[in-house]
Amino acid sequence: MFANFRREIPAPSFSLFLSLQVLDVVTTLIGLRFGASEASMFISRLMRLGVVEALLISKLFALILASAAIGYKRGRVVVFLNYWFAAVVGWNLCAILYTGVSTGFRP
Repeated sequence: MFANFRREIPAPSFSLFLSLQVLDVVTTLIGLRFGASEASMFISRLMRLGVVEALLISKLFALILASAAIGYKRGRVVVFLNYWFAAVVGWNLCAILYTGVSTGFRP
C-alpha cells in the first residue's frame, strides 16, 4: 500500500543556496532600514559587532555547514537549508511589507 509513497528528494543546489544567502542579507538590510528588528537571537547578539559584520559571520557559518554537508555527501541537508532560507527570505519580505505599511513608507 505504501510501497510507492516514497518521494524522491530534490537534488541539492549549491547555487540556489548561495542565491538565497544573498537574498537573506539584502532583505535583512532593507528590513532593518525600514525599522524591522532581527528575529534571531544569535544574529541580534552578533549585531553588537555591526550589522554587516554580523550578517557576514552568519553567512560564513551557513556556507561552512552547506559545504560540510556536500563534502560528507549529505545533500538532504542542503535541500533542507534551501527550504529554510527560502522561508527566511519570505519572512523578511513580509517584515519589509509590514514595517513599510505601518510606518507609511511611500516610494
